[in-house]
Amino acid sequence: MATTRNKLLTAAIVRRAIWDSFVKLNPVQMMKNPVMFVVEIGTFIVLLMTLIPGYFGTEESIGFNLTVFLILLFTVLFANFAEALAEGRGKAQADSLKQSKKQITANKVSGVSVKQVPSTELRKGDIVLVSQGEMIPGDGEVIEGLASVDESAITGESAPVIKEAGGDFSSVTGGTRVVSDRITVRITSDPGESFIDRMIALVEGAQRQKTPNEIALNTLLTTLTLIFLIVVVTLAPLANYLNIELTVPVLISLLVCLIPTTIGGLLSAIGIAGMDRVTRFNVLAMSGKAVEASGDIGTMILDKTGTITFGNRMASEFVPVGASSMNTVAEWAAISSIKDETPEGRSVLELMKKNGLAYDMALATGGEFIEFKAETRMSGIDLPNGRKVRKGAVDAVKKWVESQGGDVPSDLEAKGNAIARVGGTPLAVAVDGQVYGLIYLKDTVKPGMKERFEQLRQMGIKTIMCTGDNPLTAATIAREAGVDDFIAESKPEDKIAVIRREQAEGKLVAMTGDGTNDAPALAQADVGLAMNSGTVAAKEAANMVDLDSDPSKLIEVVAIGKQLLMTRGALTTFSISNDVAKYFAIIPAMFTLAIPQMEALNVMKLGSPLSAILSALIFNAIIIPLLIPLAMKGVKYKPMSSSKLLQRNIFVYGVGGIVVPFVGIKLIDLVVHVWI
Repeated sequence: MATTRNKLLTAAIVRRAIWDSFVKLNPVQMMKNPVMFVVEIGTFIVLLMTLIPGYFGTEESIGFNLTVFLILLFTVLFANFAEALAEGRGKAQADSLKQSKKQITANKVSGVSVKQVPSTELRKGDIVLVSQGEMIPGDGEVIEGLASVDESAITGESAPVIKEAGGDFSSVTGGTRVVSDRITVRITSDPGESFIDRMIALVEGAQRQKTPNEIALNTLLTTLTLIFLIVVVTLAPLANYLNIELTVPVLISLLVCLIPTTIGGLLSAIGIAGMDRVTRFNVLAMSGKAVEASGDIGTMILDKTGTITFGNRMASEFVPVGASSMNTVAEWAAISSIKDETPEGRSVLELMKKNGLAYDMALATGGEFIEFKAETRMSGIDLPNGRKVRKGAVDAVKKWVESQGGDVPSDLEAKGNAIARVGGTPLAVAVDGQVYGLIYLKDTVKPGMKERFEQLRQMGIKTIMCTGDNPLTAATIAREAGVDDFIAESKPEDKIAVIRREQAEGKLVAMTGDGTNDAPALAQADVGLAMNSGTVAAKEAANMVDLDSDPSKLIEVVAIGKQLLMTRGALTTFSISNDVAKYFAIIPAMFTLAIPQMEALNVMKLGSPLSAILSALIFNAIIIPLLIPLAMKGVKYKPMSSSKLLQRNIFVYGVGGIVVPFVGIKLIDLVVHVWI
């Protein structure tokens, strides 16, 4: 599917876009774009004057009117083609998604029996069994078992991923295939509301989604069009008063050249192409507003584990404290981890095996496992003999030991700080009222993160790292990664608090997450990027979902959002700057014969009044298709501050928007003047 996304601009799409360009001439559709609707009305008026010259013009003007009509018609068609081309890419992507949406037979659990039913009959809350080689019939959560799942139909990645009950990797997507083992899945969506259904609806309906910025810009363009319309209508009686004959086609030509037709024709295509770039990047944006908001992000909140670091915190050493021995620490660490299915818990048992250390598994038989919670920051097991074993953050375990009436060894804090200072994570191990030692967990900062955070800093984006580690470990990782700030011993409510604090300062905030605990913060953030491997709660709370489950992709999403805003701003600047050159082409041509002094404005020295008008119109028409590749691909984005970015765009697209038409209109006039 990834390959399909990269080849969405095909000959078939281009042919379909050409056909749709004519279909979109329907006035009902054109009214959605006021700028081009005005051009279409002008085109129709000139056509009438060409077909019925006795009523609307003279026989001598038929040739000029016909030429103006054809140029205006192609102006509208080129604008429609840009929009149709962008829509065609979305429809092609929807078609590729539909191929993965097949009728699947589901093994529905009904009481104590299992019966086969079509996937379309499944409803939220139904329980299904999925075995090796079978397709998952609908979106859901694994409630029992563990299996490898092939998600290539959704993500384009061939490597299977592990899905298991509990934790943050229990979410499965309909249309994916189980390649090993067997899982029990609780369906979490009704027919028509699945993940693939939402993706198809999104890409097929992209052209109908208007973002707040797009609506505001559309209002500005409509206002400018109305102003110039009033100016041109007022110009006619003034010209008659001065005994200057201005025909209707000439006035329409002036109006079309002065209104912002370039950005008016490309505006919709820019927005659709921006959504398409995000989707082709394997990120599902729930709305165009989310993509747009990512371009205005001022603060980015990132989890340490899996985002800044590799996230594979593994036990590397057992550190005794007080009078305990290393073997004793290791034994109780293993007992606390027997039923712990997290990577950290498994790594403790792997370290025991690697070092040839033994422990009595029978102690934990029949014990009650205590899961890790963000509030307690501990996990463990209550043994059948009444003893309680805990492992977790040093300060949390200290409080728990003190609540049990025990004493804390004097060297616990010093040894914990020593581990934290080198970037490790210390987990204290305690039984009842006694701390036996520490588990040294190692994690590594991903290469290149410091440079990426420096790029964000150049964009003016503040980065905040959230971690459950103690302040010393958090400070070490933050310094190594190069983030601007960090929150240590972070709880879910801490993330919400920092998001609200930044939003209160007028900043837009982005964050990533994959767990149920992240859902409130993802909902609070202006841009919430949930991992596809995460829980259903996280994906429902976020306004973007990363199909590749790469938390660091938020950085690229911000760049895409900025590219979208830059492209729209750059082409708007270019379009409005174009009007200056077209002004110097048409105005002198209209008035020079009656007012010779206006020859001073004819700085381009165009051949004749007619060739000047036609040259400006032709340039106005052909600049739209020439800019379609830029609108579709987007302006190249380089990390820099907003002020520098503004200066660069004004120089490149503002000054360029004035110079290019001067050159273009002059070159066209050299040909048109000879032809006339």
